[in-house]
Amino acid sequence: MDFATLIGLAGAIILIASAVILGVSPLVFINPASLLIVVGGTLLVVLAKFSIAQFFGAFKAAARAFKFKLPETQASIEELVDIANVARKEGVLGLEGREVSSPFLGQGIQMLVDGQDGNTIKQLLSKERLMTLEHNRSGAKVFTAMADVAPAMGMIGTLIGLVQMLSNMEDPKSIGPAMAVALLTTLYGAMIATMIATPIADKLSLRMTEEARMQSLYTDALVAIQEGTNPRIIEQMLSSYLPPKEREKLVEAEGT
Repeated sequence: MDFATLIGLAGAIILIASAVILGVSPLVFINPASLLIVVGGTLLVVLAKFSIAQFFGAFKAAARAFKFKLPETQASIEELVDIANVARKEGVLGLEGREVSSPFLGQGIQMLVDGQDGNTIKQLLSKERLMTLEHNRSGAKVFTAMADVAPAMGMIGTLIGLVQMLSNMEDPKSIGPAMAVALLTTLYGAMIATMIATPIADKLSLRMTEEARMQSLYTDALVAIQEGTNPRIIEQMLSSYLPPKEREKLVEAEGT
């Protein structure tokens, strides 16, 4: 579970809900017509911009932003060095059936066991990496579009409410409901864009970069293992993926 995403989104919603509850009746902020215009309109307009598969695939990708967490780089390097040691001592067949932390890594190890050469492994894993990038990029695009469309639908709802209000000025009872639609649609649009769509789009973009980096790490290590590179050399090569501070600590540990 990615607690940063969960805490951030849930915390923002709780803060807004608290402000509503501490004020007037919360029921004042619920308007079916406004919800229909903003929520329904936003989803339909975004659907029109993408294919059905891309649209629903984006929600599956968003779910991964909550429940899927990539392994730490240092832990992955240690795992890969251990795999390299086993391959060096027992041969690549000694890796068959080994449990690993990533399906992508497991796929690469199976290629080693099957006797694929380094170029083939690199090409196949690079294609898999590109497909993962495209999947996350498509999801981010859908939620970015949602963040753009929701405020616009809120403005459309506001104009509808104002037109209804101005066309029935002679009836004082209709002014209040029309004004509620006008204001609440703007509120709903801003909330959807700011509190939901934009954070998820940014999280998917960040996840796309992180996952691509980890898959590149796995690919480099697997190709080096297939070529019979010394595990210590592999560790030094993979240390370039570490942040500068962690890399300095690794160098200091090796020097002692």
